[in-house]
Amino acid sequence: MSELIEPRIPKGFRDFLPERETRRLALLHSLGLVFERFGYAPIDTPVLEFAEVLLGKGGGDTDKEVYRFTDHGGRDVAMRYDLTVPFARFMAAHIAELPLPFRRWHAAKAWRGENTQRGRYREFMQVDFDVVGTDAASADLEILLLMRETLNALGMDRSKVHVGHRGVFNAFVGSLGLEKSSVEVLRTIDKRRKVGDDKTAEMLAALAGDEKARRILAFTGIEGTMAATLAKMRETVGAKDPGIMRLEELARCLEELGCADRFVLDPSITRGLDYYTGIVFETFLLDLPDIGSVCSGGRYNDLASLYTKQSLPGVGASIGIDRLMAAMEELNLGGGGAGAPAVLVLFLEEALLGRYHGFAQALRAAGLAAEVYPEKKKLAVQFAYAEKRGTPLALVYGADEAAAGTVGLKDLRSRESYDGLSLPEAAAKARELLR
Repeated sequence: MSELIEPRIPKGFRDFLPERETRRLALLHSLGLVFERFGYAPIDTPVLEFAEVLLGKGGGDTDKEVYRFTDHGGRDVAMRYDLTVPFARFMAAHIAELPLPFRRWHAAKAWRGENTQRGRYREFMQVDFDVVGTDAASADLEILLLMRETLNALGMDRSKVHVGHRGVFNAFVGSLGLEKSSVEVLRTIDKRRKVGDDKTAEMLAALAGDEKARRILAFTGIEGTMAATLAKMRETVGAKDPGIMRLEELARCLEELGCADRFVLDPSITRGLDYYTGIVFETFLLDLPDIGSVCSGGRYNDLASLYTKQSLPGVGASIGIDRLMAAMEELNLGGGGAGAPAVLVLFLEEALLGRYHGFAQALRAAGLAAEVYPEKKKLAVQFAYAEKRGTPLALVYGADEAAAGTVGLKDLRSRESYDGLSLPEAAAKARELLR
């Protein structure tokens, strides 16, 4: 007998059992409904891209984390590490077929060979939503409002969107004469929430000296109100700075809409990827601040320039579904369920097989999920199966019911039986019991 192969999977990858996958699909469905209300269209792109497409503008540590290899045809390919860079390639390839501005949403897996931690894996699912083809403040505002609406739809209204601006931050770094170190400074600030102020100050001092490190920390701090933080930023880089003017317009609109309390102007939000050029944002849960951002993104006006000469400014956000699900589980949000049917049609007589499937079809037509137990076994076995599946009701039809021209319905939770019913009566009773 040959040796069995151990059924294992690599670190950072996971199987999803029915209960968890059902929750994930329900979450994606809820998000999709919100995107549709905002007029966003779904798209998809390949898992594999040419390496030069993916790595042309990723930058930083991302290149080291990409799953990259030579395929059987000798081509240098890589698995997508996010959904933004493939989207830029998608827009350049299909620009003549799409209306501008173009609103999209995309739910798909991505892969990064990074260290695993709570809510972070090497294979993960993201949901991205973007507006491409305009640099207008309206698009920035719409993405912020959509971020708020998606979290509300998932019951996560106790959240704050922290908003910064890459252009303003770059102008501030330039005023310190640190243009050559701007990327290192930016990435150091991007890690501030993870490593703390003391370690950040130490790393900044090594890059720019103690005095400039102190000024960077002061600039990136949050003041008591959005207006106070904006005033500090305005004083530092000037009222005519385009980024300051954009932040002022957004702040005014959020106040007008009565939702400014869900947003925090946070100059420390810079985002580590090189392609961001304007507004940037991260979202934190008030009840789980340590889990990190569950929805992040920003404006990327030059990303598609790698693939087309046509200007395609864009702004968008990405929701980390795995991290979001981990948070929802900790907060007991989103319910459960394993995709179990509401009714199990019991298999009591071999000769009634066709009738059982007819009953199941009729129940489904009445709006009830139903399945047929596949073979004749003891009732205890069939009841145990229903309990393990989480199915609450059983339809009973044996020789006695066939002779009487009726069916029975059994509530497996209360053990109560309802006999002598017609099939429509059984369906109505099932809906009543499931309320």
